[in-house]
Amino acid sequence: MIHIKDLAEQTNITVRTLRYYDQIGLLISSSKTQGGHRLYTEEDVQKLQQIQFYKSMGYRLSDIQEMLTDPEWHWSVGLVNQLTYIMDEQSRLKAMEHSLRALLSGIAVEEGDKEQAIQNLIKLTLQDKRSLDQYKEATFNATELGLWSKLPKMSADNPESMEWIGLIGLITKYYRCEKPSSPVVQNVIRRMLEKQEEEYSGEEAFIDKLWEMRKCPSASEQLGLYPINAEVLEYMDKAFEIFLSNNKQKSVSPGGYI
Repeated sequence: MIHIKDLAEQTNITVRTLRYYDQIGLLISSSKTQGGHRLYTEEDVQKLQQIQFYKSMGYRLSDIQEMLTDPEWHWSVGLVNQLTYIMDEQSRLKAMEHSLRALLSGIAVEEGDKEQAIQNLIKLTLQDKRSLDQYKEATFNATELGLWSKLPKMSADNPESMEWIGLIGLITKYYRCEKPSSPVVQNVIRRMLEKQEEEYSGEEAFIDKLWEMRKCPSASEQLGLYPINAEVLEYMDKAFEIFLSNNKQKSVSPGGYI
């Protein structure tokens, strides 16, 4: 016989949990010591392992109890139902993950202004996805839609998207306190152009088109782009013009924006 404390150590389950299992009839100890401590057999241990196994698959204790005691339990139906439930939960949790990542990115873009980020993301979530897709399909050709799919997303966790988000956050920060010609701002612009060349080389026409739409509030909204203050976009545009003028580069538009 195995003492309840020893069983708890072996299985990494608390004594309190084992007592609860006993109380609800899920795992009743086979015996007790004279002092009233629960004792378990090897058969009890195997049953506990089954309980842990079913719990790892997401089953509730009430379901596990029925599985272990009801000889009429329909295993195929029960497992399919549980699999469906788990897949639905995965979709729900993935949506929650995207929302959390988008909020973190929004706060970064808004330079810590969480209220503004929340309001912007609420506005985005209320948009009709079908209308957004229809507008994109009517606006871009097949090649451009392929490029669109490569754009950074607020909810993405890849390094490219996260760097774009960080750079835009810096522009939002400097907009309040630096001139567009400031060295720190120009360094951000330089990195943006480097990333644009790395990710969208030879696609200047698409970038120009996207930037013009980004600067138009209605078009930007219809595309489902994260709202960026119009003054910040104008500030960014001026900073790009200054950089290109100082470095004698051909005119290009800022690109890669969420």
